[in-house]
Amino acid sequence: MASQQSQQGTDQRVDEEGFLVDTENCEERELAYRERGTSRPITVVGNPVLHKECKDVTEFDDKLAALIDDMFASQKTAEGVGLAANQIGVDLKVFVYDCPDDDGVRHTGVVCNPVLEELPPEERVLDDSNEGCLSVPTAYASLARPDYAVVRGQDAQGNPIKVRGTGYFARCLQHETDHLYGYLYIDRLSKRERKDALRQMAEGTPRYEVVPND
Repeated sequence: MASQQSQQGTDQRVDEEGFLVDTENCEERELAYRERGTSRPITVVGNPVLHKECKDVTEFDDKLAALIDDMFASQKTAEGVGLAANQIGVDLKVFVYDCPDDDGVRHTGVVCNPVLEELPPEERVLDDSNEGCLSVPTAYASLARPDYAVVRGQDAQGNPIKVRGTGYFARCLQHETDHLYGYLYIDRLSKRERKDALRQMAEGTPRYEVVPND
């Protein structure tokens, strides 16, 4: 049974193992974020902000809260399940997510300064599934990732948190953490697969506004 312990400064709680309970009141929390926010266009592969490690979040203030609101609004507009700050051109280590796992359970939350835990070899079970990215619009490729992930970081108030996910949600946590260290999923593909993904992107038309690369 989950603990009733509350985290200071947030309406979310942690379970008996100390993991963030991000499955409660998802609809209400996501709606509150995006109704306060303004949707921004998405940066795409080739934009310099996507190809370098982002700066750590050091100020957990109203400006950060406003950014998070805008990120949820932008994520909704683009019909994504996760969004990193550099995907709307902001050089900060923060991502948001509103993502189901393989059991259809919805997870919604924010992670600042995420660090992905290394799994011991005996716990690494790879899931070779299709992956896409809002910053590589209309392109998809098969990519093997562990089907379980744990990310440690901080919430929007600076409190330490840890988030875990399985299946599709585990993929999301890994994908968004990668973004904040300057990696897109296509960077993990072979040269041929990467070329094919970029071809798909060139031939497709994004369903949301993007920032053109000069």
